Amino acid sequence: MKAAQFSRFGGPEVLEIVNLPEPHAGPGEVRVRVRAAGVNASDWKKRSGQMDEGLPQTLGYEAAGVVDEIGDGVEGTRLGDAVVGMGGGGAAQAEYAVLSTWVPIPDSLDFVGAAALPSTVETAARALDQLGVARDVTILINGASGSIGSAAVQFAVARGARVIGTASPATHDYLRSLGAEPVAYGEGMVERVRAIAPEGVDSALDVAGSGVLPELIDLAGGAENVVTIADVAGARQYGVHFSSGGDGRADYAIALATRLIDEGRFRIPVGKTFPLDDIAEAHRAGESNVVRGKLVLTVG
Repeated sequence: MKAAQFSRFGGPEVLEIVNLPEPHAGPGEVRVRVRAAGVNASDWKKRSGQMDEGLPQTLGYEAAGVVDEIGDGVEGTRLGDAVVGMGGGGAAQAEYAVLSTWVPIPDSLDFVGAAALPSTVETAARALDQLGVARDVTILINGASGSIGSAAVQFAVARGARVIGTASPATHDYLRSLGAEPVAYGEGMVERVRAIAPEGVDSALDVAGSGVLPELIDLAGGAENVVTIADVAGARQYGVHFSSGGDGRADYAIALATRLIDEGRFRIPVGKTFPLDDIAEAHRAGESNVVRGKLVLTVG
């Protein structure tokens, strides 16, 4: 099968489309013929050598496709079902992927829109869980207009929380449409937040990694009330929890997101799609931040 791989660390130019043996579904798993696969910041961090050491490496943990193989013990899923999920063994950006967690794709979503969901919504829900976000609390989300930030805003609103989101002024109308109260990031952000929340906030989530953890700690009343998914060094320096998949996954978020989408209460915009063969261009677009919205590879 065709799959994305790199055999040396470096820029997007090290990415290749290679032929690998097809994977097979194990117990409790399904294999899908991939139609679309999500692209995430972790992909170019891996490719540049920031995360793992082993070579060669394949890419991708989320995919949408059609079930063509079912492992032992799986019930409620049939061959030919359209599903979206996570797994892939780090090789979901390929013609076939094995999923360990999956849900049916609702009629309101196509394969591309479905592939934009798993990693984004799992990350957002996990961070909100760690912060204990619930009804009648106020959360500040730093970097609220990106894919993960948008998901966190919508999940928090669905929980009944008040959401304040930092983002560039050009995205403020978008954030309002999601149910957030937008404020501009940059110098004076703390004062702008306090203008609408004089006593500060109950918790803060840093999605952007823009070096504002001290300000978030101040607004949230302590490092224990702040979670970051983007600032590893800052988390160590200031005693803030860095959320990662090793903390325990919020896999329920995929089914929740598809249900809310069907109800018209959730959306993750797809910024741009690329054929699998153009994976290097997808990485360039992601690293340069020239595309707003989720990047998705189309396969087949």
